[in-house]
Amino acid sequence: MNNDFAFSVKRIRFDENYRPADTTRITTNFANLARGEMREENLRNTLRMINNRFNAMADWDNPNGDRYGVELDIVSVEMAVDAAARDEALPLIEILQTHIVDKATNQRVEGIAGNNFSSYVRDYDFSVVLKEHNRGRESFSVPEDFGVLHGQLFRAFLHSDAYRENFAKPPVICISVSSTRTYYRTDNVHPVLGVEYRKEESSLTDAYFHEMGLRVRYFMPPGSVAPLAFYFMGDLLGDYTNLELISTISTMDSFQKIYRPEIYNANAAAGQVYRPSLEEPDYSLTRIVYDREERTRLASEQGQFVEEHFIKPNRQVLEQWTARQAS
Repeated sequence: MNNDFAFSVKRIRFDENYRPADTTRITTNFANLARGEMREENLRNTLRMINNRFNAMADWDNPNGDRYGVELDIVSVEMAVDAAARDEALPLIEILQTHIVDKATNQRVEGIAGNNFSSYVRDYDFSVVLKEHNRGRESFSVPEDFGVLHGQLFRAFLHSDAYRENFAKPPVICISVSSTRTYYRTDNVHPVLGVEYRKEESSLTDAYFHEMGLRVRYFMPPGSVAPLAFYFMGDLLGDYTNLELISTISTMDSFQKIYRPEIYNANAAAGQVYRPSLEEPDYSLTRIVYDREERTRLASEQGQFVEEHFIKPNRQVLEQWTARQAS
């Protein structure tokens, strides 16, 4: 249990009226969709994609393909270094939580928390720490303590009263597979998650999420053309219901078609041996505007922001706290 830092949770509904809050990381994928002249059409089309994908997967007792709707909350986690100074809290991470609306029974069921994952400290680690560490080096390397602070902050949040009061189950974070790794189809098939893939070499992302207490499995759900990476703790296949898993798949598969169409909106599905590529020419575009180049540029700016406003002012406190957590 962490008694030094105070966590708080704020929510905003992700719908066609969504406007990013002032504290939202503007590199957050869903914030990127909600800006510019096409914002309302972007949001409307994105939500339609998610709902259609959910109903296509949850097709039992659903003859018209419209029984379910998915509601999304953007969850902002803030952390105060001094529990008595909550007004100085830093926006630490943002995740999504799904809810499933069953129109046949008029029930609203809590889905999975996590899904998309955004973090100021991760921007700092990858855009500042890693860059500075490798400046002038002939070969790429990673600092020994890379991701340790971020991982311990994430674990502290999961063990906080704020998490227990807001979420019933551990998070599942679902992201794209790596374009620098090769994936191999296995014989394991789950009725909802689909065909499992494996890869022989772990990645920097795997190691980073491992510091957060999460491990990874790769599945290509029915109707998808590429596997998704599911980071979780516990039992991915046993801890969540089919509808909970479908809520995450429908949300993140739709987002990835927008973010990385070369992989997730490709015109041919992954085969037995699969090497994802952002250079793949045979893919289709969605009708949704997403600025990938802007997101990359702003990640660096926000990494510098967290260095100046969080890391440097609190360096001694953070180092002492990290050492205590490790012991």
